[in-house]
Amino acid sequence: MDSQTNGDRIRLLLLAGQALFRTSLGRFLASEQTLQMVAECGSSGEALESLTASPVDVVLLDCDDNAETRDDFMSAARRNGYRGHFLAITGTTDLGNAALAIKLGAAGIFLKSDAPERLVQAITLVANGAVWLDQRILRLLADQSGDRFPLSGHRTSGDLLADREQKVLLGILGGLTNRKIAENLGLSEGTIKTSVQQLFLRAGVRRRSQLVRAALEGSLGPARRPILKPLAERLAV
Repeated sequence: MDSQTNGDRIRLLLLAGQALFRTSLGRFLASEQTLQMVAECGSSGEALESLTASPVDVVLLDCDDNAETRDDFMSAARRNGYRGHFLAITGTTDLGNAALAIKLGAAGIFLKSDAPERLVQAITLVANGAVWLDQRILRLLADQSGDRFPLSGHRTSGDLLADREQKVLLGILGGLTNRKIAENLGLSEGTIKTSVQQLFLRAGVRRRSQLVRAALEGSLGPARRPILKPLAERLAV
């Protein structure tokens, strides 16, 4: 499904229980030339039927309705063969729900307080296989982890990501493409691709969304130690 680079419109399905929010957001997204609203659904059952009937690139999930229903829907959609992407939309920074949504397969978390134009940007990135993880959520996740993260001076070299890998991972968490990360770091795109592959090998994954989940779960690196805290600290620099 990571093929939204040929000029085709990105096909969307919106699942939101609140009719006013669903209608207003659907109207805005339908007005964007790069997007196509396939369905606006008020229930999981309706959304599953729509996914079966029409191809969809990105499913937008309102996570403020019912977290349990959302989780069941994501699992059911995958069981039914959906191979596209999920983008969770929420009005709160509920860290537990955010981490669980990513673990269940969401390619990102978008906050309702952000500008509508940024939602279009997030959708485009997710449709092309990138991730969207708001930096506020990343910092909160790291802060909540507190003392579970050892200080840099107490780590062994085998526990640490290389400086370049940390920078590349930050770019991935920020939804940047390899080309943009390369431009920001003053390196070649080939060098960035190599670093991305090294990160994939460390985490035992094949996709960027899986890499993000590994970072959130603290399972990146040979010692399986959490890494969000040092990454979040770098964001503040």
